[in-house]
Amino acid sequence: MPPGRAPSLIACVLLSPWPLVQVQRQHPGVPVALLGDTRRVIQACPLAQGAGIHLGMREGAALSRCPDLHTTLVPAAEARAAWAEVLDQLYARYSDRVEGQTLGTAFLVLSAPAARDLAAALHAPVGLAASRELAHLAALRAVPGEVHEVSTSAEQAFLMLAPLAHLGALSVPPGAAERLQFLGVRDLGGLMDWSAAQRQQFLGVDVGKRLNRFLRGERTRSVERYHPGPLLTASLVFDAPLAEPAQAGAALRDLLPGLVVELRGRLAATLTVQAETIGGTLQATRPLKWPLDEAALVRVAGLALADARALPLGIDRLTVQLGGLATPGRMVGLWAGLAELEVTKTVLSRFPDALVRVRWLDPWAYTADQQYEWIDWHTGEVRVTALTPRLVWPAHPAQRRQQAVAQVLAFFDGVSP
Repeated sequence: MPPGRAPSLIACVLLSPWPLVQVQRQHPGVPVALLGDTRRVIQACPLAQGAGIHLGMREGAALSRCPDLHTTLVPAAEARAAWAEVLDQLYARYSDRVEGQTLGTAFLVLSAPAARDLAAALHAPVGLAASRELAHLAALRAVPGEVHEVSTSAEQAFLMLAPLAHLGALSVPPGAAERLQFLGVRDLGGLMDWSAAQRQQFLGVDVGKRLNRFLRGERTRSVERYHPGPLLTASLVFDAPLAEPAQAGAALRDLLPGLVVELRGRLAATLTVQAETIGGTLQATRPLKWPLDEAALVRVAGLALADARALPLGIDRLTVQLGGLATPGRMVGLWAGLAELEVTKTVLSRFPDALVRVRWLDPWAYTADQQYEWIDWHTGEVRVTALTPRLVWPAHPAQRRQQAVAQVLAFFDGVSP
């Protein structure tokens, strides 16, 4: 390390529960609750909980209990897109090693001064330690806007006082933490007094093994390099604020054909519309489904713009982004060129009757023998099986009469016909 340079540690930034934190920042000082698809509360801020709002409450009941409550429904695609923007900002401003697989929890490599700047900028709790697990535990015990740093010498004492509610950072489920509290265990120090076998027996094999490895000193001391996702962006700046839906539709029809050309046959997972207004930047995200054509993209972009509710404020700049780009995979055929495979020749040389072909007769027939028939691989003739019906032609009346006479004569002569 060059002289005078602060050592880099692993920092954990907590913006959970996400996306409730994002909505809270858009509406500061107001009780906020997020709704699910059934219009029930799935997340609530402390102000809302103090007003009597609890999880699972219907929207109408929540508004009647707290008239100042701000309720909103954030789709999963929009929450993921907003979290991806946070990761992109962390990558651009602080570190090239950023991970954020769980929404609301980000890990990055930082020095102590940079971690303090990050905590102050986001007004979020930040933990700083030599490993990801310790940084996560430290962030859970940090105050918003401040950094809780755990040094190597104080690591053991810090772990002894880790409360059970924070053991989710070590993959301990909440149900197991409740059972431990019922037994009188208050922190990780009480659990450290147990033997490895007792922890594994009580917590389960998977969770117990991970916790035992952590207590033995195994840590995750690295953060992968961040690779920002590719985005296709197109923007329009207007001389006068845009306020009419017809004008917005015309602007989207001008923007999206260029994005369709830039896709070059690729797929896009999300479409984001950003509108710069007098009240700030408003955006909304919609998921996309294959196939992607110009008319469908214009329709989805119009729905996203309606979700953003930016037209009443007047739009000065309109931006459309396509994210989650990927190249579609195509399967030509599962058994393409089977006859040319060497393994086919080897199997037929040892087991001549092993392979057959299917000739479809009538897929909608009521009986199997009328639906299809097996064809021999070599000869091309119908392969007779036990289920193949045998055709018995009825005898001619003269032949039946002759057979009856022969049977009568054989009876009197004592000879089998």
